[in-house]
Amino acid sequence: MLVSETTRRGGAPATSFKVLIVASLRYPIGQPFAGGLEAHTWSLACGLRARGHSVLVAGAAGSDTGVVDYEFGELPVIGRAERPDITEHPLVSRAERAAYAGLTDQLRDGLLGSFDVIHNNALHPVPVERASTLPSPMVTTLHTPRLPWAGRLLGSPARATVTRAPGRDPSFVAVSRATAALWRPLINPRVVRNGVDTTVWRAGSGGPGAVWSGRIVPEKAPHLAIDLARAAGIELTIAGPVIDEDYFAGAITPRLGPRVRYAGHLAQADLADLVGSSAVALVTPVWNEPFGLVAAEALACGTPVVAFARGGLPEIVDPAVGRLIPPVSGPEWRRDRLTAAVRAVTAATALDRRAVRRRAVARLGRVAMIRGYEGVYADLTRQWNAA
Repeated sequence: MLVSETTRRGGAPATSFKVLIVASLRYPIGQPFAGGLEAHTWSLACGLRARGHSVLVAGAAGSDTGVVDYEFGELPVIGRAERPDITEHPLVSRAERAAYAGLTDQLRDGLLGSFDVIHNNALHPVPVERASTLPSPMVTTLHTPRLPWAGRLLGSPARATVTRAPGRDPSFVAVSRATAALWRPLINPRVVRNGVDTTVWRAGSGGPGAVWSGRIVPEKAPHLAIDLARAAGIELTIAGPVIDEDYFAGAITPRLGPRVRYAGHLAQADLADLVGSSAVALVTPVWNEPFGLVAAEALACGTPVVAFARGGLPEIVDPAVGRLIPPVSGPEWRRDRLTAAVRAVTAATALDRRAVRRRAVARLGRVAMIRGYEGVYADLTRQWNAA
């Protein structure tokens, strides 16, 4: 093993790890980020390096070479009818499987070097299937609810296809308690919350309007944020990549106007400026958000959050930093829930921005996330060596 003991100041780790991060292939890792998974991978790599660890990131072609060291796959472009983030198009599926199989073959044969830990940040089953063939322990971060392959690979010992050898099993970490619960009883993942770089997501002065940010897709439901902002009598700015063009054309474009604008797909620094200059961030998913990175980003800017109480969001948003509101189950608001949501917006905008940021830095900063993963790596390598 290449783990080396060091002595550092400033709370740095006593153990330095050599880590390979396996990224998702659905989008390159680079700004402006396609979504939270890509932003998290970037933050994880930069945070580990800042703490003194040696990191190699394997990611999609077209990634930022300042962060991604090894490009191992490029997926075919598909038609507008297919969403690239969730498509099961046969051409995409074959190319994705082949890319991950090739990468794990290279890792097995030592062609990329030796590592203390392989950190699988992808959502594909191949790295999990092949974990027992690799020369280093692997931890997989679960960024989503249970995926279709989970039952086949991680079911009961009688039907699971992943080798269950003491100390050699793939290890799992969930980004929230809510996400961990969705993967049980197949596995019992440890929880390490995502963290944001609070030097990028810096304190903002606030402003008169609201902001909504994220991937523009039906399950994120920015149209509900537009309706809430109008009912509350405040302006709204929407920012993020248009992943579902039909949804944008049908549900967002008709709602745009003088008090609702689309700012485009912004680089992180520009997005942080927008979020920091807003009075409140609206987070309105109609699915169970596994974590809620956009909420963490807003809170780091001192911007209070009003969010649906779904998935991991109740673990981020509490009365000290924002307001949780009952989820909307259909395509539109119920009148009573919209009225209550307007009151929540008023209450959230009255919160002390400095207190909001302090709480976010302590609970949701990148350093807290990296320390959590350092603990995972230490336990994983210790079990691996003992086995």
